[in-house]
Amino acid sequence: MPLSVTDAAEVFRQALRDAVRRHALWYLVQGIVVLAAGVLAVLYPAISSLATVSLLGWLLIISGLAQGIGLLGARQVPHFWLQLISVALGVLIGLLFLRDPTQSLLTLTLLLIVFFMIEGISKVIFALTIRPLPNWFWMLASGLLGIVLSVLLWSMLPVTAIWLVGLLMGLHLIGIGAATAYLAWQLRRGAV
Repeated sequence: MPLSVTDAAEVFRQALRDAVRRHALWYLVQGIVVLAAGVLAVLYPAISSLATVSLLGWLLIISGLAQGIGLLGARQVPHFWLQLISVALGVLIGLLFLRDPTQSLLTLTLLLIVFFMIEGISKVIFALTIRPLPNWFWMLASGLLGIVLSVLLWSMLPVTAIWLVGLLMGLHLIGIGAATAYLAWQLRRGAV
């Protein structure tokens, strides 16, 4: 008798839970290592910024080359030339990131500043749209914070470029590491 989609999804979720429980020690170790890497990235943001941009450069080059190899025998594929241009741009940007990491950090920082500004503006608009709903002002505050953050980061350029990417990467790693370690710790204690 075939399973329904809901039953199959529950079987999959249960199998995933069992696998996580079985390997909780490894998840705990992984979480602690990632958490430590995040703390180091926050403590040394300039070094982690350069490491991040270098890693990104290598990832762009490797993925571009892999896509290029995949396109070798595919000249009849629709939009072949557009895909080839995309591959070439990926490799070129990766090479530029590796050639001048400091300039690359400035570029990434500018993109982050634009992202914070646009996201902040969109959250303010959304908050004003849902205004009669309870707690709408939290969304407004979040949007205003994004706008203020982007203006503050813009005003501190180019110094911002040295530490922003590394700091954000460190905070991200701390969040991932703490969540993974906490989940594994709870599983090992039998609380979950």
